Amino acid sequence: MECNLKANQLKCNCTYEPCPRKGKCCECIAYHLAMEELPACAFPPEIEQTYDRSFTRFARWVQKRG
Repeated sequence: MECNLKANQLKCNCTYEPCPRKGKCCECIAYHLAMEELPACAFPPEIEQTYDRSFTRFARWVQKRG
């Protein structure tokens, strides 16, 4: 499977501008999972901008929605 970098970059909601993985979803997911967190695309903008992408923060957000 080829990476469609341009299309991915248009959809990427990561606000960390010097990120070298922007649009490279497979690299981004692998990086964040190794850090025990989720990538920006798993969060709404107000949480993504805090850079707290931990599993715990994700679980709290999901619980509030339900």
